[in-house]
Amino acid sequence: MSNHSIIVPSKPKIIREEGFSGIYEIDGLYPGYGHTLGNSLRRIILSSLPGSAVTRVKIKGAEHEFSAIDGVKEDVINLLLNFKKLRIKIITDEPQTITLKAKGVKTILAKDIDVPGQVEILNGDLHIATLTDKSAELEVEITVEKGLGYVSKDIITKDRVDIGTISLDATFTPIRKVNYEVENMRVGDRTDFNRLRISIETDGTLSPKEALENSISLMIMQLKSIVGFKEEEIVEEKKEKGAVSTDGEVKQEMDVEFLKTRIDAIGLSPRTTKALTGANIRTVGGLARKKELDILDIEGLGSKGVQEIKKVLAQYGITLK
Repeated sequence: MSNHSIIVPSKPKIIREEGFSGIYEIDGLYPGYGHTLGNSLRRIILSSLPGSAVTRVKIKGAEHEFSAIDGVKEDVINLLLNFKKLRIKIITDEPQTITLKAKGVKTILAKDIDVPGQVEILNGDLHIATLTDKSAELEVEITVEKGLGYVSKDIITKDRVDIGTISLDATFTPIRKVNYEVENMRVGDRTDFNRLRISIETDGTLSPKEALENSISLMIMQLKSIVGFKEEEIVEEKKEKGAVSTDGEVKQEMDVEFLKTRIDAIGLSPRTTKALTGANIRTVGGLARKKELDILDIEGLGSKGVQEIKKVLAQYGITLK
């Protein structure tokens, strides 16, 4: 009897790594799987790897982006463009504020910016501004955050913004370029198996190898989450047997012991966990009894926090009230 199983490919191997660029190959892919896997990984690498970016800037003496500052060669628009070029690494999920203060005639570089211990600027030689007068003064507060993909300044401005603070479009992705190509190779008697070659260039906040490994892990996690029709059928059975509430809605039966689980054990970010604990929400059951509007009213949580909570709860088959 012939073997109808699909053989598995090789582990990724390094073809070349130079600086922030790398080329990797995966051999022995079943015919057609090269493009299937390559296109999926490329989309994940471009859209789903977290990075850091400048989201808000507050410049002393400048109320908006069309202002000019005495003694500073660059206008505010050019200053903002320079700040957007900062390559930043943040080791916390909390937004961070970095500051720049300079006086007199001098050239200001990125390394002149004061940063807390959780922030590292990787391109310290980046030109920021030129002060052309002895009385010139430049003071700037810069907010940097972690995020995914591209977020427009209109969305960033939805949160509370202080007067004089300028919001920026933020490109969080740490990826500069990613491409893939597929070629045929021989496996046994067949010559139509695929070899996948992926080229990745990052901004230096993570290595190209880390980018590939993280994207593979994300793909596996996504696929695992949609496996298991049998589990879904069990949920439906429970729903049919659920108790009817006073408002007539059928509620799904849930494991009483799991509802007693502390929220710091279900995979929420430290920031979200801290905000919920501060609002005296400490268990899964207490969280599941809240409405979405109740969560939005909690200090320190916005729409991003609500989406994170809904996503984590969904993994356990739970929804907000």
